[in-house]
Amino acid sequence: MGWFKIPSIFTSYNHTHLPYYNPARQNLVNNSETQKDGAANKVFRFLRRLMSGGKIDGGSRTEAEEKLYAWIYALAQSDKDMVFEYVRSTERGLSFAEAERRLKENGPNVPIDYSFPSWWHILWNAFFHPFNIILIVLSVISYFTSDSPNGCIMLVLVFISVSLRFYQEYGSSKAAMKLSEFVRCPVKVQRCAGRVYQTELVVQIDQRDVVPGDIVIFEPGDLFPGDVRLLSSKHLVVSQSSLTGESWTTEKTADIREDQSTPLLDLKNICFMGTNVVSGGGTGLVVSTGSKTYMSTMFSNIGKKEPPNDFENGVRRISYVLVAVMLVAVTVIVVIDYTTSHDLTASFLFGISVASALTPQMLPLIVNTSLAKGALAMAKDRCIIKSLSAIRDMGSMDILCFDKTGTLTMNRAIMVNHLDSWGLSKEKVLQFAFLSSYFKTDQKYPLDDAILAHVYTNGYRFQPSKWQKLDEIPFDFIRRRVSIIMEREAEDKSRHIFDRVMVTKGALEEVMKICSSIEDVDSGTNITFTSEHHQRILNMVEEISNEGLGVIGVAIKSLDTETSYQRKDDDETSESDMVFLGLITFFDPPKDTAKQALWRLAEKGVKAKVLTGDSLSLAIRVCKEVGIRTTHVVTGPELELLNQESFHETVKRATVLARLTPTQKLRVVQSLQTVGNHIVGFLGDGVNDSLALDAANVGISVDSAASVAKDFADIILLEKDLNVLIAGVEHGRLTFGNTMKYIKMSVIANLGSVLSILIATVCLKYEPLTPRQLLTQNFLYSVGQIAIPWDKMEEDAVKVPQKWSQKGLPMFILWNGPVCTLFDVSALLFLWFYYKANGVEDSMFFHSAWFIEGLLMQTLIIHLIRTEKIPFIQDLASWPVLCSTVLISAIGIAIPFTPMGDVMGFVELPLSYFGFLLVLFLGYLFVGQVVKRLYIMVYKRWL
Repeated sequence: MGWFKIPSIFTSYNHTHLPYYNPARQNLVNNSETQKDGAANKVFRFLRRLMSGGKIDGGSRTEAEEKLYAWIYALAQSDKDMVFEYVRSTERGLSFAEAERRLKENGPNVPIDYSFPSWWHILWNAFFHPFNIILIVLSVISYFTSDSPNGCIMLVLVFISVSLRFYQEYGSSKAAMKLSEFVRCPVKVQRCAGRVYQTELVVQIDQRDVVPGDIVIFEPGDLFPGDVRLLSSKHLVVSQSSLTGESWTTEKTADIREDQSTPLLDLKNICFMGTNVVSGGGTGLVVSTGSKTYMSTMFSNIGKKEPPNDFENGVRRISYVLVAVMLVAVTVIVVIDYTTSHDLTASFLFGISVASALTPQMLPLIVNTSLAKGALAMAKDRCIIKSLSAIRDMGSMDILCFDKTGTLTMNRAIMVNHLDSWGLSKEKVLQFAFLSSYFKTDQKYPLDDAILAHVYTNGYRFQPSKWQKLDEIPFDFIRRRVSIIMEREAEDKSRHIFDRVMVTKGALEEVMKICSSIEDVDSGTNITFTSEHHQRILNMVEEISNEGLGVIGVAIKSLDTETSYQRKDDDETSESDMVFLGLITFFDPPKDTAKQALWRLAEKGVKAKVLTGDSLSLAIRVCKEVGIRTTHVVTGPELELLNQESFHETVKRATVLARLTPTQKLRVVQSLQTVGNHIVGFLGDGVNDSLALDAANVGISVDSAASVAKDFADIILLEKDLNVLIAGVEHGRLTFGNTMKYIKMSVIANLGSVLSILIATVCLKYEPLTPRQLLTQNFLYSVGQIAIPWDKMEEDAVKVPQKWSQKGLPMFILWNGPVCTLFDVSALLFLWFYYKANGVEDSMFFHSAWFIEGLLMQTLIIHLIRTEKIPFIQDLASWPVLCSTVLISAIGIAIPFTPMGDVMGFVELPLSYFGFLLVLFLGYLFVGQVVKRLYIMVYKRWL
């Protein structure tokens, strides 16, 4: 995929490629190491790049990424005055004239400059395949040789192949358009106007018109129209899920200067294009727009460098070899035939017929039929196949990468324990956490349901009916906590005394911030909440987090009782001077089916790697629950510190990779493909997964995923369950195996047949078959192969990933091809010496006998090649293959005995000849099986 053009940011040090030229900025993106780089190093890098042949290196950043990182980190480490200098702006903002000039210079503020090719361009690429060209040429020649049916069939095969490829590529080329959905919104910017006295104006413009140097004003719900350096902020909370894929939010602040050790997406004073404001607000200076932003750089590799498709490359190489063999063989045959017949036209037509026999005419149909059959089978398993070739790649996949959330886990919270400040299980903590969740009405979260479910399923009786809710201070992303005010009648009912309390629960730090007391573990009385207590609780929480558990804090406060209650913003009910009760721990449990699915994938030779943006401790806990080894784990920040060689080695060994950015996921996938030589599948559902989905050999997403992720995926799962993938792997291996059956048997049969014809042409004084007879034989054999996609595969063949071997097919042909020719020559010698069919007057007899022998031999090859066992004895083909074999063989034998045989120039054959054929074919099966066993002993595999 990938017809859209994505410009790289800062592609040159020339100022014409920068959004606006600034010497300060120029120095930022050229670090000291680059400046010291001499001509020798530049030449060395050029030669290394040239010798690599453009091979993707998953362990290194691109030049555009390096410049982006240098630019963003320089801004994050600078104070606001220097930032204005770097982008050549002012505290008042840009003037309208300057903004218009920069817009013309930089172009519209869109993340990707996408364009689509004309339909004829895509059609031409789909059409231009060696086999398609050969089939078209041969179909035209078939019409000249009065073999219209064969010509029509070849044209139909070309039409099917070209149509399917055109449909897939034309649809996939539009996927990048979805990226623009993340930045379509009006933006408030501060501009200055006036010639003498400049006035600051806040105007609303389209995000496409935002330029570097603009000061943007943002509120809850706003999207950032570019990469922004914050100037001011007030309780600013931002969601970066469009980049990270993780649902949590992050706090941002302008009053900080970052350092180089902070991961890029964790920078507090930088906000990125495509992320959005959850709560709070502020102002920021736009430092990069359009294709120069982090989001655009992250997606700049999409569609540019696809992993090599070994299968299609192998088929293309085969086609070139067959074309070369065809040209040589046809030339030799035409010359030999002309020396005996002295009829150049007849010799030429005979040579063209031989060329037709050498071409695997059914390859496009067999491949597409196998893939379509696999797609229908996977549809029954609730898989939607967008790219048919992905089914075949599923059969070759040996590594599956996926995020843990929702794939290994249920994507919901389960409560684990209720602990007091000293780490002891205490029912009082659970009681007030339960009452808070029970009475909460505003924005109920999954954790509330988890607390309620824990109480109900474990038989606790906290009697919420005795309590009455008075008020609620709802959760928000600034406070990150919720408070419930409630009361109940005290035991002394005659005096109408009430117990009135406020229960607060939420983020641990935010809850502890409002607490001044803590319950003593021994006496149960309230004591002062000291810094020692605070640190002890943090240490305890760290140990809990290392086990992969999440925590929230619970606090309580007794309120003065009144006859009536009405909360005020500044009264005693404000969240302060509370008593810290303890913690509620929870985690996202693994799916019941995940462990079994991973075990079944491992059985089939597919290794699992977890690539997640979550914390390492949480990822390790989940992986341990489902049986993934966690002896080798690594985080994204740790990968950033590794050199190229160490990066590849670490990725190879690691099974859990946590806190990864989208570009790091991409580099991990590319490292596995290029250095590890693996066929990689990637299961993802977020915008942040689009890079890896596009780069993987098999991109897999789910129906509930982001639209961009679904567009870049090859397979859509209607259920987020790894067991569905197992069925896909099985179908993929079946499809791959049947396709390889056809390729191997057709190449062997066709090459063997042409070699036999060449030998017969040299020995005889006439053509062994007329052009019409040869084309009819080839047509019948090709029709008999249509049933191959419905054949079954042996269990051992689908237990391991199936890959195309560059050396495997040539060696397979060298071992098995001569066997076919050997028995064809045996038939030739039998006809020559037994029936004395060596003169021109016996040509019709020889044609009839050679026609039947050649057709039955090619049909028998199907059964010998399709299994490593003894055909018809140890393993029997599926009934469609058996039926097609019997039918084609019967038609071939019957033709000489019918009126059609007279038209074709055949004569009836004696019964003794069929007895000879029986002996001949038994001998072929015996010798072929012996060669097969020797081949398996040497190469340890068959298909």
